[in-house]
Amino acid sequence: MFIEDLPMWGYVGDIEDEDEILGEVEGQSHTYLFPHLHFKLGYNKNQIVSAAVTTERDRRVDITNVNKPTPVQFSYSVEYFEDDLPWRMRMTRYADSRFLPGSFEIHWLSIINSFVLVLLLTAFLTIILMRVLKNDFSRYMEIDDSSMEEEESGWKLIHGDVFRFPQFPVLFCASVGTGVQLTIATLLLLGLALTGMISTTRRGSILAGMVILYCLTTTVGAYISTRLYFQMNGKNWVRCVLFTAGLFPVPTSFVFMWVNTVALFHGSTSALPFSTIFTIAAIFALVALPLTVLGGIVAKNYANHDFNAPTRTTKVAREIPTEVPWYRSRFVQMVVSGFLPFSAIYIELHYIFASMWGHQIYTLFGILLFAFVLLLIVTSFISVALLYFQLAREDHRWWWSTFINSGMTGLFIYAYSFFYYFHRSGMTGMLQSSFYFGYMSIVSFGFFLMLGSCGFHFSLLFVKHIYSRVKCD
Repeated sequence: MFIEDLPMWGYVGDIEDEDEILGEVEGQSHTYLFPHLHFKLGYNKNQIVSAAVTTERDRRVDITNVNKPTPVQFSYSVEYFEDDLPWRMRMTRYADSRFLPGSFEIHWLSIINSFVLVLLLTAFLTIILMRVLKNDFSRYMEIDDSSMEEEESGWKLIHGDVFRFPQFPVLFCASVGTGVQLTIATLLLLGLALTGMISTTRRGSILAGMVILYCLTTTVGAYISTRLYFQMNGKNWVRCVLFTAGLFPVPTSFVFMWVNTVALFHGSTSALPFSTIFTIAAIFALVALPLTVLGGIVAKNYANHDFNAPTRTTKVAREIPTEVPWYRSRFVQMVVSGFLPFSAIYIELHYIFASMWGHQIYTLFGILLFAFVLLLIVTSFISVALLYFQLAREDHRWWWSTFINSGMTGLFIYAYSFFYYFHRSGMTGMLQSSFYFGYMSIVSFGFFLMLGSCGFHFSLLFVKHIYSRVKCD
């Protein structure tokens, strides 16, 4: 229970004379209900700074016999007292409660785990860049032009195809632009929460802040997607802008309509009223859409439309080898690229789930920001490492594969949501299941776009770097 965003907890009843042995109740037990709640509220000037609720055992009602109707009269009382606790410090009294994360050290264990993974991947990439690529560069630069064709192998062999643009360029560019937009909005949200500009204790403030930031950053997403689309020699840039505008809001709207319909059918108070839905739609129509169009126009008129590929692309695509070891297959790459970043955040992910779907309050936004940045770094490094192995086996279709591999952590987050639902949450029923799996699919899709875009940009820099260092016809 919350009063002025301050959590309260207490007992609703009690069981007496119960002797539980080996899972069975021995003896005659009595079940009591506490129908009276006493609220004790502390105020500082005109603001509530503390809240507690207690029950009175003397006014309990025996409800042991469930077959006999028992009249119950519920009541409450309120006591106000003056408290000198400042309003900004009102959450300090909950530091040791079960509403907050139980151990601060476990969060640092998650950070250390992520940081060690970053160091290992950095060392691995350093080996690739300093040894393997150095040897490749030396071999390719030393051979003469007459023997170039006979000596080429591995990633150098596909220099005429590696910058061949992917299929479905509109969808690809919209995905990359939306991912960049969501990343910037998430970083801004965590920064505002860390500085206290967004109240993290007020219920719904994080979600409201994310909606506003998403609408304000649509210009960035449209600019990135449209610029990349023009660099891919695209002509229908309006279509790209429209795809960018609807790639994330449209699935979110479908999920919301389903969840809200289920809530209305069950008569739940969690169903949003029409006025709130109209306000969100108006913000999207009057703020997000114009800013999206503005970003596309700016990219069309002022952005650099040259892709600046270091090698020329051949007219005919090279055949891709079909016989590859199982451990270098696309499926194994997807599993590895999703599991490693997920292993770096799964400890912190448990507390985030407890805050979202339990009744806990998450306050460690500094650690969360650090963990999110490490997640982006880990994903980028893994995408580059897997990209090198893909190019080494002469597979030049790296655009979509890099994006999907990097975004696979979002699928692992959704898979973890099933484990949390059945083994940790205690949720049941159609209403709770619809809310949980519906909104978790949107969160996982958002992570898919963010991490996919981050991994793609890092991989693009890597590919341009290595192919600009070698001598090509």
